[in-house]
Amino acid sequence: MRAGFPIATKGMVIGLLGGSFDPAHGGHVHLTEQAISRMGLDRIWWLVSTGNPLKPNPPAPLAERMARARALMRHPRVVISDLESRLGTRATADTVKALQAIYPGVRFVWLMGADNLVQFHRWDRWRDILRRVPVGVLARPGWGVAGRLSVAARAFRVDRITRGEWLGNRKPPAWCFVNMPMNRASSSDIRARGEWTP
Repeated sequence: MRAGFPIATKGMVIGLLGGSFDPAHGGHVHLTEQAISRMGLDRIWWLVSTGNPLKPNPPAPLAERMARARALMRHPRVVISDLESRLGTRATADTVKALQAIYPGVRFVWLMGADNLVQFHRWDRWRDILRRVPVGVLARPGWGVAGRLSVAARAFRVDRITRGEWLGNRKPPAWCFVNMPMNRASSSDIRARGEWTP
C-alpha cells in the first residue's frame, strides 16, 4: 500500500464523499452517518479536494480544510483524506479510476447530496462515473424534487434501485436516492456569514 493512503482490503465497500469541504460542517457529518447506517458501507473516505472547477472562487488552503474536517468528523469508520492531491487527479472520473486500480477487489460507492445530483451532468465525464461505480444520493433540504428530475437522474432512470443497503453489491450503473432526516448546514452559508475564516 502507498504511504499516506487509507487501508482497505478486498471485499470491503467504501463510500467516497468528495468535495472542497470549505468548510466541513455538521451537514457533512450528518450525511456521512446516514450513509453508513443506510447503505451497508464498511468505511467512508472524505476526499477533500484541491478545488472545485465548478466554483468561481478558490477554496481555503487544503491543510486548513483538512484540519477542520478532522476536528469535526470523529467517526471510527470515516477517513479524512487528501487522496486527490496525492493522486494528482482533479476530475472525479480520474480519481475513481485511479482508486480502483490501486485497490483491486474493493467496491467503491460515490456519495453525493441531492444538490450535487442536480448539476451532476456538468461534471467532467459524469456518465463514465455512473458506469464505473454505484452512486448513492442523499436528500438535501429543498433539492429532492429537482434531484429526481435532474438530467443525470432521467438519463439513468432505469438504473435506479430503491434499497440503499444493496448499492455496494450492485454492478454499475446503479444509483439510489435515500430520503433521511435533513440538516440545513451549508458551506456557502457559513462562508457568507463570515464564520469560516481560515
